[in-house]
Amino acid sequence: MTIVCKLNAAPEQVAKLDATAQAFADACNYANQVVKTGITSKATIQAEVYGDLRARFGLNANLAVRACARVGMNRKAAKTKKRPVKEFQASSIDYDARIFSFRESDWTVSLSTLEGRERISIQAANYQRGKLAGQSPTSAQLCKHKDGLYYLHIQVKKTPPDPKPYKRFVGVDVGRRKIAVTSDGQEWSGKGISDIRDRYAKQRAVLQRKAAKGTRSTRRRCRQLLKRLSGRERRFQAWWNHTVSYRIVKRAVETSAVIVLEDLTGIRERTNQQPRNKTERRRSNSWANYQLRGFIEYKSVRDGAYCMVVRPHYSSQTHHACLHIGDRRGERFFCPNCQVVEDADHNASKVISLIGAAVAQPRGPWLSCEIVAGLQKAPTL
Repeated sequence: MTIVCKLNAAPEQVAKLDATAQAFADACNYANQVVKTGITSKATIQAEVYGDLRARFGLNANLAVRACARVGMNRKAAKTKKRPVKEFQASSIDYDARIFSFRESDWTVSLSTLEGRERISIQAANYQRGKLAGQSPTSAQLCKHKDGLYYLHIQVKKTPPDPKPYKRFVGVDVGRRKIAVTSDGQEWSGKGISDIRDRYAKQRAVLQRKAAKGTRSTRRRCRQLLKRLSGRERRFQAWWNHTVSYRIVKRAVETSAVIVLEDLTGIRERTNQQPRNKTERRRSNSWANYQLRGFIEYKSVRDGAYCMVVRPHYSSQTHHACLHIGDRRGERFFCPNCQVVEDADHNASKVISLIGAAVAQPRGPWLSCEIVAGLQKAPTL
C-alpha cells in the first residue's frame, strides 16, 4: 500500500529538495538520450551512464541507480503503449532503503539530497499513523503536487494472509451506466458519478472562459476557483470506487467466493477510434474502470480472497442459462433460444462467473461453446 504524507519542510529544505529533483530529472533525460532506445534493462543502462550521472549531476550512488531504474521502467511502459518516452520533469524522486528512512518516534523521515541527508517531519493524520505504526518501510517516492508542496508516497509492505478455500465464483460486470453488477445481485448505479462529472465539467468550462476574458481581478479569482476545484472530481471517484470494491470483497469473503473480473485493457483506445461527440468522449475517457479493478485486486489480497481476470469476449452477448448468442439492446438482453428477456448487466455478470469457473477447473474448460476459446491463457491473481 502507498501512504501519502505531506512534508513539513523548512524553506531551506525545500530549496535542497528542488535542486535534487531537478538534478534527478536531468540525469534521467541524459540517460534516456545517451543509451540506445531499445535498451530497457536498468542494469545495462546503469553500466553505460552510472559514472556520468554521478560526475555531471552530483547524484550520490543510490540516486544514480534509481535514475537508471526509472528510465528503464518508463521505456518498458512506453514500449507497451507504442509511444516515445516523455521528457522527465523535476516533480518526483525515487528513494530506496539506503537513501530513505522513517522514524516513528517523532514522525520524521530522512531523505538524501545533493547536500546530504535532511531530517523532515511529516504531517500524519490518524489514517497515516494507523497504517505506518510499527512499520519499517524501505521505499518511497517524493512528489511535488500541483499545489507546489512536497508529499512523500511511502510504500508499506505486509505479508498477506493465506487465501481461504473457495466454494463458488462471483462475476463482476463493470460499466458506465452501472459501475458494477455482481452475479449474486449486488449493483451500484453510475448516475451519481456521471451527474457530478457533468457538473464539474460545466463549472470548469465557465471558469476557463472567464479566466481568459474580463477584468484582471475576475481572471485572478477564476484561476483561484479552478485551483480549488482541482482534484475534487478525482477524489470523489476514488472514494466511490473504494466503497464499491470494499463491499464486493467483503461479500466474497463472507460467502467464500472467487471474484472474477473482466480484462478491459485497451478499451479506452478502442472506443476513442469511434466517431462520438465531445461530451461522450469526455465521459468515456473519465471512466475509472481500471482504478476499480486495482482496488478490488489489492483488497482481495489483503483480506485473503481469490481474484482472477478473464477475457470479456461475448460475455455481454451470451445467455448464461443456455450459452446461446442473444441480442443485447441497452439495458435488456433477449435470448432467442430461451425466449426470455433479462437485465443485460446481470446476465453478463453471470456469464463472467461461468467463464471464471471454466478457467479455474484443473482439467481445463468444461464449456463447449466458443466463448472460452483461448481463456486458458487469461491472467490470474
